[in-house]
Amino acid sequence: MRHKLILPDLGLPHVTVSVWLVDRGAKIAAGERIVEVLSDGVTVDLPAPVSGVLIKQLVSEDDPIVIGQVLAWIEDEPKAE
Repeated sequence: MRHKLILPDLGLPHVTVSVWLVDRGAKIAAGERIVEVLSDGVTVDLPAPVSGVLIKQLVSEDDPIVIGQVLAWIEDEPKAE
């Protein structure tokens, strides 16, 4: 199943992606910091909402982003049989 990483309402105007902390294809744990966003000198780390694999980053570093925007897709890890 795919899950969205969405920019929540941080109460900050003019938010941009500062740096991706995790590369595409990397396994991530729920709560792990995966992207840093910046607004007016304030840096905020966004955690992964679920464990899985970061399969797609939809925005690049320095891109402006808005509240509710999907930043990335996370796919559940395949279950071992």
